[in-house]
Amino acid sequence: MRIGGLASGMDIDGIVKDLMKAERMPLDKMEQDKTWLTWQRDAYRDVNKQLLELDNLTLDMKLQRTFNSKTTTSSQEGAVAATATASASTGSYNVEVKQLASSAINVSQNGISSAGKMFDPEAPLKTAAANLKNSAGFDFSTDPTAETSYEFFTFKKDGTPVQHTYTVSGEESLNDILKKITDADNGVRAFFDSQADKVVIERTETGDFNQDPSVYLGAEIGFDSSTDSSFFVDLLDIKNGRKQADGTWDRAEQGGDNALFTYNGALEIESFKNSYTLNGITFSFNNITNGQAKINVSSNTEASLEKITKYIDKYNGIIESLNEKIGERRNREFKPLTEQQRENMEEKEIELWEEKAKKGMLSGDAAIRGALSEMRNNWYNTVEGAGAYNHLAQIGITTSPNYRDGGKLLIDEDKLRAALRENPDSVHQLFAADGKGTEKGIVRRLETTLERTVETIEKKAGKSTSLDNNFVLGRQLKNINDRMDAFQDRLIQIEDRYWSQFTQMEQAIQKMNSQSNYLMQQFGGEF
Repeated sequence: MRIGGLASGMDIDGIVKDLMKAERMPLDKMEQDKTWLTWQRDAYRDVNKQLLELDNLTLDMKLQRTFNSKTTTSSQEGAVAATATASASTGSYNVEVKQLASSAINVSQNGISSAGKMFDPEAPLKTAAANLKNSAGFDFSTDPTAETSYEFFTFKKDGTPVQHTYTVSGEESLNDILKKITDADNGVRAFFDSQADKVVIERTETGDFNQDPSVYLGAEIGFDSSTDSSFFVDLLDIKNGRKQADGTWDRAEQGGDNALFTYNGALEIESFKNSYTLNGITFSFNNITNGQAKINVSSNTEASLEKITKYIDKYNGIIESLNEKIGERRNREFKPLTEQQRENMEEKEIELWEEKAKKGMLSGDAAIRGALSEMRNNWYNTVEGAGAYNHLAQIGITTSPNYRDGGKLLIDEDKLRAALRENPDSVHQLFAADGKGTEKGIVRRLETTLERTVETIEKKAGKSTSLDNNFVLGRQLKNINDRMDAFQDRLIQIEDRYWSQFTQMEQAIQKMNSQSNYLMQQFGGEF
């Protein structure tokens, strides 16, 4: 803490502050330059954000479905529905669903608990097995850590059996083992239902994969007591067959059926799933149909029109924004505020001041101006080999005649709708043809322009993850920060020098005052 003026009576602190204001003027200028560069960097990044948003929309504009969208209806929507891709032919299709696909399921044929006892599926088998009705032959308590392997079988779509082996120890509970089976991602889930006192094991996907009745009676989940399936067959009472009075065996497992349907009254088809794709149309089965369901597929020109309009509206918005940015003049009368200036202003005053100070940050920028010119050319030029339409004007998209619009596009919706209805493939090629030179579609040309412009701006302004040394404005900001740090050190030295000089002056005045007092005393108070 410094206190001056005791000898001189002068406000030394105020004088030094006033002197330092003058000394700080170059630092204030650097602070304003730093703020301006920061604003400019952020303004460039905002431009890139807009361009990237348009570039993201460009992806949809390259897809055939954007220009050839299809809609479907069904006369029995609750039984069979359909979705159509752009490649689907318009027209009517008849589908009769005779059987739905189902998942195979098998359960314990009888309750597994001993009579009058309550089995605990959470308890270790070394203690809980005593309450299982069929536990004879299963000694989990002799060595509870010993593991025994058990197996069951499922089938691939081509009918090939797949063996699944699991180890069981007395330290595990039944729920532990069933969870292990479920979590193994083998197309099977298993659980114990306490109320029914039965174990359920079922396939997680629909379909009839085992079509050989001589193999596990055609079951989708196969158990064989003669091998290593006794844990399931004997202890849990889950069997592939149920013996009949006449000595024959019927399959105990339920479900495991394929979907059966007839297409256009002539083609009979089986499907593992309750859906099937034909000629670009995916049929989804929800129930058995009452006779034939009629599916109508038609072109959805309104959906295509909406997507094209949305893209062009986005383009027009960006064109307007960028033209405004490069045409805006810088307001040099309103410079960025320093921290000290902000402290003396109200929040609203700061907001209004900075609104004016930020004008013209991208005024006349060559990269943006060049991009705008190139994008206009992308739209104007013809696309060779696109078919019936090789220029935008042919499908109702033209450039605004008002030069102040800066190349905005106008849409004649009736003409565009007619083009989409009559030749959607040609409209698609006009926008998205993957050719070279004049054969390249409009949005692909735009995509190239956008990517090149974004790259150019990133070299100048970077992006949020960029290091300052990797782009032009970042290096300039780093340079200003270094200069400001050095100047701050210099200001400290200057302030110390001022205080040293005023301290010396105070000491001299104090000395003179002491001498004056001495002389006055010597002359008896008269001078």
